[in-house]
Amino acid sequence: MMYLGDPFPNFTANTTDGEINFHDWLGDSWGILFSHPSDFTPVCTTELSRVLNLLPEFLKRNTKVIGLSCDTVSSHLEWCKDIKSYAGCNEDEPFPYPIIEDKNREIAMKLGMIDKDELDHVGMPLSARAVFIVDPNKKYRLSFLYPATTGRNFDEILRALDSLQLTDKAKVATPVDWKMGDDCMVLPTLPEDQVKKVFPQGVTVVPLPSGKCYLRKTPCPKV
Repeated sequence: MMYLGDPFPNFTANTTDGEINFHDWLGDSWGILFSHPSDFTPVCTTELSRVLNLLPEFLKRNTKVIGLSCDTVSSHLEWCKDIKSYAGCNEDEPFPYPIIEDKNREIAMKLGMIDKDELDHVGMPLSARAVFIVDPNKKYRLSFLYPATTGRNFDEILRALDSLQLTDKAKVATPVDWKMGDDCMVLPTLPEDQVKKVFPQGVTVVPLPSGKCYLRKTPCPKV
């Protein structure tokens, strides 16, 4: 079992861009690995198309994306044509991110991405809709795990990535439903005598019935 902050397991895999070593492929970028139950399926096609449209947003965040499905590279390459068509992309352009082949479920098993309720035509379990965010130090920072019948919200994945990158640089936490630019929370571990120095832009303490001053809001830091 992986815990947040653990080194993310390395692996070698065949992809639509050739064989990769995951850590080498990631380099000094953030990375998002997202898995899919099967090629040529409706929900997966909408998701991979959404990623195509969001690539400029991931690029702005120094983030590489890579998909995984249990089918073969040759199947992936044919599927990419449908994905580009659904996304409204030029079908003559190369597919801009790799999709991993995992026909033996080795990577899905290694990363705990198996959905035991979803089986292929020979009874093998398919990979669930997993999302892993990995930082440039190759640390496991965040994950989501959806069943095959529930498509992901990639706006939420971007929001979570923004929070991770911001809170790595500033002594803040991001509250419920936060979006980039919204007020943040001062970390409860920051002593009161350091607050003005760290947050010259000001801090607002929210009054509470307990009388405790732990809800401290500050404008979103510019980092």
